[in-house]
Amino acid sequence: MSVYEKTFTLKDEDHTMGNAIRYMLNKNPQVALAGYSVPHPMERSVNVRVQTTGEVTATAAMRDALLDIISVCDHVHDTFDLAIEEHGEKNATAMETDVAGKGGGSKKK
Repeated sequence: MSVYEKTFTLKDEDHTMGNAIRYMLNKNPQVALAGYSVPHPMERSVNVRVQTTGEVTATAAMRDALLDIISVCDHVHDTFDLAIEEHGEKNATAMETDVAGKGGGSKKK
């Protein structure tokens, strides 16, 4: 086996991580083959197989895929925080308007 093909075993992981890594690896044009398997449903481990075109090592491709996953997770986290913040501001403004305009209640008379 060369440095351009490798199987990584990830302990305490399942299909969620395996599929995310497989997806990111397959987006890389320098990766010829990427797949994963769960050896046994009762064992929490995932085998990720990486084979590159020879331009980068399998380890480098795996590292890049993991860094890409981290970037996506950071983006989702930041977007979620911003949405929560905006939602809170909208609700606070709506409550202030409601309190000032109708005596604090939102019930129809």
